[in-house]
Order: sequence, then C-alpha cells, then structure tokens
Amino acid sequence: MIENIDKYNALRKQYPTFCYQSFEYDITPEGMKITFLFTIGETITFMPTITIPQREFYKWNGITKEQYDLLVFNIGMIELISYWKATCSPTIVVKPYSLNEEQIKFWQKLYYNGLSEFFYINGINSTIDDFVNIKTESTCELSKTHFATTNSYIVPIGGGKDSVVTLEILSQAGKDICPMIINPRGATLDCAHIAGYERPDFIEIQRTIHPKLLELNAQGFLNGHTPFSAMLAFHSLLVAAITGRKHIALSNESSANESTIVGTNVNHQYSKSLEFENDFRSYVSSYITDDINYFSFLRPLSELQIAMFFAKNEKYFDVFKSCNVGSKTDIWCGNCPKCLFAYIILSPFIKPEVLNGIFGKAMLDDASLQLYFDQLTGLQNTKPFECVGTIDEVNTALAMTIERYYSNCQLPYLLKNYSKKELITPLNTLSDEHNLDDELIKLFDL
Repeated sequence: MIENIDKYNALRKQYPTFCYQSFEYDITPEGMKITFLFTIGETITFMPTITIPQREFYKWNGITKEQYDLLVFNIGMIELISYWKATCSPTIVVKPYSLNEEQIKFWQKLYYNGLSEFFYINGINSTIDDFVNIKTESTCELSKTHFATTNSYIVPIGGGKDSVVTLEILSQAGKDICPMIINPRGATLDCAHIAGYERPDFIEIQRTIHPKLLELNAQGFLNGHTPFSAMLAFHSLLVAAITGRKHIALSNESSANESTIVGTNVNHQYSKSLEFENDFRSYVSSYITDDINYFSFLRPLSELQIAMFFAKNEKYFDVFKSCNVGSKTDIWCGNCPKCLFAYIILSPFIKPEVLNGIFGKAMLDDASLQLYFDQLTGLQNTKPFECVGTIDEVNTALAMTIERYYSNCQLPYLLKNYSKKELITPLNTLSDEHNLDDELIKLFDL
C-alpha cells in the first residue's frame, strides 16, 4: 500500500497533465470506426479505437455531423479514464469542446466514485475536490439535440443471468428489441442465439485497449478497476441514435447500490447503481437529448428475484456465464467469489444436482471457498470486489436452500458451521426506487 501511495504521488509529479487531444470517426460500407487521441505529457500517447460493424438497420445518414460530434466526444470523456488512471495526473485538459461547470462536476463525480475501488486497492486517500482538476481549452460548445426515435428497445447483453431475464420478460411482452453486445464472446453470442438473434440481428461494438496502456501496466504504472457500465452507457447513446430506438434497458438490480466496503462509499458496482443512473439520465437530458431513455429494467428487483425469474428459463442453463476469471475461455472457473455468489443465489430455485452440473462441482462443499463464503454472508467487513448481491440476499438464499434441500440430510461443508439467518429479502415485493413506467412495472408477475 505504502509503495503504491509513493508511486501515486511520484507519477502525479512526473506527469502533471493528461490531455484529451482529439477524436475522429469515419463511416464506410463496413461500418463506423472511432479513434481517440489521449496524451500524458510529451512522451505517452494512446489511440484507442471503437468499431461498430455495419448492420442493415443502421440509419447513418439520419445523424448530422454535429450530432455525431456530440455523442462521440462524450464517449471519449468516459474512455479517457482507463488511460488517466495509469498516472493519475492532477489535471485533465479537454481540447475538442468546452464543458461548463455543471458538466465538469458530473465528470469529476463519475471519475471519483467510479474509481473508488481503484483508490481503495491502491491505498490512495484522496477527495473529490483534489484528485483531479478538469480544464477545457476550446471555446466551441456542443448543443443538446433532437433524435427521431421509436418506442423500441436496446438491451445490452453481458452473458449472465440478468440480461437474459430482461430479454425474456420484454420479449414475452411483445416489445421490439435489439440486443447490443460489446466485444462478443461465447456466452454473449450463445445467449443471443437462444433468444432468437443471430449476429446480423444485433448491435455489435468492438472496443480495443491501446497497447501502450498494457505496456505501462507491465512496467508497474497504476492499474485497477474502472466504471465499465458508465462506458457502456455512453456507447449505448450512439447506437440508440443510429438505430432510432428510444429505450436503452439495462439489467442492473437494486443490489448494486450496496457498498462493497461496509460503512464506506467504495462500491465495485458504482456505475451500475441507481445514483449513477439518475446522474446519467440528468446529464443526458440537460446536455445531449430528451429523446433517448436510459434506465435499468431490473432496478425494482433484488438479485434473489432475478435468480427466481432466470431459473424458469432452462434453455440458458448451459450457456450463460458471468465469471470474470473464466470469461476468456467461456467457463465457470468454480474457484472465485463471482462463481460462488451465482451458485448461492440460484440455489433456492435450481436442484443441487442441476446446479452442480452448471458449475462443474458442488460449490457449497468446497472448503477452499470459505473466505469468499464469509465475505458474501457478511462475516467479513469487505464483500468481494465483484458484481454480487447484498449480504441480506445471500443469507436469505442460503436459508431458503437449507430449508428446501438440506433440512433432513447432511449439510455441505460451507453450511455446517453457518448460522442460518431469517428470511430477510422478500420475493413478492418490488423496490419503488427505479425509472420504470407503470406499463413496465406490471410485467413483473410476483
């Protein structure tokens, strides 16, 4: 920790300025390619790219240059944080367009809270007021605009149970849906296929990390978690505009609001939280457009309720994955907190032998997972830095599982010394903190 604090201070002194120099984009018969230019001092240059392969349903000509500039510029503002964190330069200079004071406050808050895990893991103690100063050098302003949109939906797919539930409920309600996938992999492609969508049918975004950042990481520059869901949010605005779809239906649940570190604001899932969702909606409405509606469809639900809905869709059991360790090989690794959480939250609704087949083993019988189990159930002050549910949800799931499957037989290893809790998380009520209209709320049949 001390080493990282010293490194943080030294890098900030050595590299006082990070610059968002420019962006460019080109639309060809193959699709759209976006390139950003970020620099740190005079020696470090990053040029990450975003590619959106062509689809027949894209309406490229329906968007003006000013509108593309508006959308792409803002994507650059969230993409830059992955590169800024290498040196944590005390000043960010934004050159393409100007930002007013309220916009700068939005970005400072997003960067600060979205990097809370990064700061915590690296032992960096900073405040929202002093960690970075954002300056703009341009006098050119971007104006809020109007997009022609229809009452249809974009549903980002991550390959896990949550986006499957959103897809299935909205599809069964007869909604016009187009899935969206960033950097498609096995689980995302398979989930889309089972839902009835082949590659030409969905929005695809290819996002690359510039090799220079990987080089700096290898050299020992600062590294850590960044707010991926915020990046997803700004990308989704662009594809909503070029497809003419009004609604972007995320699959973030109420559980994402709980801090990872008890008693702090450190939250691995900050950019999945309702706080970010509301801030983002306000920013979009004020500075981009009123014609695109970004919200999380699953916000009224707990992880436990989502698991209950997912368990009714057996056709996805063999293909869904949300293990970060096994993402590149498209497996459940079976040895990480994300796998253990997914196993636990589904355990009240799927028979043990079926669940063991999905995950490759009886995870509640694995003694090596004791620490993760204690973190998930609240016996430790720190939850795993993963997208997992609340402590109450985990304990409720375990209580239900013991009652349904282990009340009259020998308990698995992790449950032998576990003190069963009362059922804390109800399955038949919805949270009233969300951005859904009454029509969508009625789709949850509890």
